[in-house]
Amino acid sequence: MSLTIPRRRRARTAALLALVLLAATGCADDGPGAGPGGSIKIGLLASLSGTYQAVGKEIRDGFELYLSTHDGKLGGRQVDLVVADEGNGAPTAVPAATKLLKQDRVLALTGIVGGGSVAAVYPLLNETKVPFVGSNGRPELKDVSRIWHTSYLSDEPGEAIAQHVRDNVKGSVYAIGPDYQGGWDELRGFTDTFAKVGGTLANPDGKTTFTPFPATTNFTPYFARIRASGADAVYTFYAGSAAVDFVKQYAQSEIRDLPLYAAGFLTEGGVLDAQGEAARDIYSVLNYSPDLDNAENRAFVAAWKARYDGSPTTYAMASYDAAAVLDRAIAAAGEDPTPESVNAAIGQLGQIASPRGTWQFSPTTHAPVQKWYLRQVRQDGRALSNTVVGDLATVGG
Repeated sequence: MSLTIPRRRRARTAALLALVLLAATGCADDGPGAGPGGSIKIGLLASLSGTYQAVGKEIRDGFELYLSTHDGKLGGRQVDLVVADEGNGAPTAVPAATKLLKQDRVLALTGIVGGGSVAAVYPLLNETKVPFVGSNGRPELKDVSRIWHTSYLSDEPGEAIAQHVRDNVKGSVYAIGPDYQGGWDELRGFTDTFAKVGGTLANPDGKTTFTPFPATTNFTPYFARIRASGADAVYTFYAGSAAVDFVKQYAQSEIRDLPLYAAGFLTEGGVLDAQGEAARDIYSVLNYSPDLDNAENRAFVAAWKARYDGSPTTYAMASYDAAAVLDRAIAAAGEDPTPESVNAAIGQLGQIASPRGTWQFSPTTHAPVQKWYLRQVRQDGRALSNTVVGDLATVGG
């Protein structure tokens, strides 16, 4: 008896075997965003090491909280979340993003702590045509067709508080911040708007004093300059460990009685715990506080406290909102979502209910049009807290 398999039968057998192998390997030719078992891949890039590790952790945890409260799904599809470390900036962010976008082939990218990292990753997004829903500040970019942010543009906090400072400080204000992209943007937003509303800088040359970053840990010489300038108040932006150093040293300095105004990151999250009493009475501007009284925020804060220690930050909130944006956009993108269809759907979302209050994407900047709040570090039970004491400007557009 011959063991030779007829040619047509061999062809059918080979075709059947190919189908079986294709199914077993999860369909190697699936398009961008395809994950195992029909899931979708979402890339999350955040600083999980380095200077802004605490911020990166909040961004990761905020996104994961949304997934945990939505059965691990976005747009009705199970999510394979691929997390990568941004590190301290562009040199580590770019290779991590390259892997997510070109090797993992994620459907969308989210996260990113540093504005410099966003600018460096930006060409990759255009090359791969993958939408980015960022959840921390970023600089202005020429082409935002695939760039969306649920947080803010880096110059907006200063822009939002400038009028309040002008109205409440009877004299000149000294501007100081770190010498890198985020510091330049944050201080420019304040100084440009402050000048437009008639404010005067105490800085001798009329320009912000920038401190070397990340090398500056001793601010005492700068406090001496502030005193010599005759300033009646100070405006600043620092974050992370630099914020702890600045605030603790300020409270012990010869200018400790000068009112201190800041972008909210100076006292946001774990840095406030590290600053302790030194932070009391500091005024700051931010787009979020966990004591905001709306249904979305009450649910968000309760879910956060049930899963993590402490109260959520603006970093966690913005990342939670990034997940909410992707949830709605992926659902609207149809049965076979692609990066292009998801990106188009984001642009059609309209108003978004959020723990910060309702907001929407600006059609020109793709950053939120949102309300900003004036906060002050005050006693809240046994701990100090960033307490909302007033509404500031609505910024964006």
